[in-house]
Amino acid sequence: WYQKAAEKGHEWSMHNLALQYYNGEGTEKNLEMAFYWYQKAAEKGDEKSMLNLALCYDNGEGTKKDLEMAFHWFQKAAEKGHVESMHSLTSCYINGEGIEKNLEMAFYWFQKAAEKGHVESMHSLTSCYINGEGIEKNWEMAFYWFQKAAEKGHVESMYGLALCYNNSKGTEKDLEMAFHWFQKAAEKGHEWSMFNLAVCY
Repeated sequence: WYQKAAEKGHEWSMHNLALQYYNGEGTEKNLEMAFYWYQKAAEKGDEKSMLNLALCYDNGEGTKKDLEMAFHWFQKAAEKGHVESMHSLTSCYINGEGIEKNLEMAFYWFQKAAEKGHVESMHSLTSCYINGEGIEKNWEMAFYWFQKAAEKGHVESMYGLALCYNNSKGTEKDLEMAFHWFQKAAEKGHEWSMFNLAVCY
């Protein structure tokens, strides 16, 4: 049914058919066919297919590895508001893959994705603000994004937030809050937080 609908130009069916070929579900695994249908669906504007097509180019799956084409499709999907693609685009800009290295643009897309609730991008923003990568150093903003990501369960951000409270970075010193976040991170298995908790005791 997906094949029939896909051949009629139904983009959702094209995407699902590509997935079936990619994963070998209900048919033999065939990365070339997966690539073919991702491309068809992407050209019709399907964002998930744009991301998957970019990943095919990025990893050389079903087609020749082509970082410029990977960047092209990451960007297309990101501009349509696809959050995972925004985050992938940041890697292109940070590592200069398929495009010239550009930390300001990496920061721009981290922020876009973070504002849409992408937790890993929130945590990445903290590094940008702490190290002055693509933006001026700003501990208050680093603290803000540590807090946002920590509240969404990001363990490294919980630890970062605890350190901010412990060392009065971007906020006033608050040992109770530091203890609270070290504990939260430690409960999730974060070793440095466990170490810091032991010191607190």
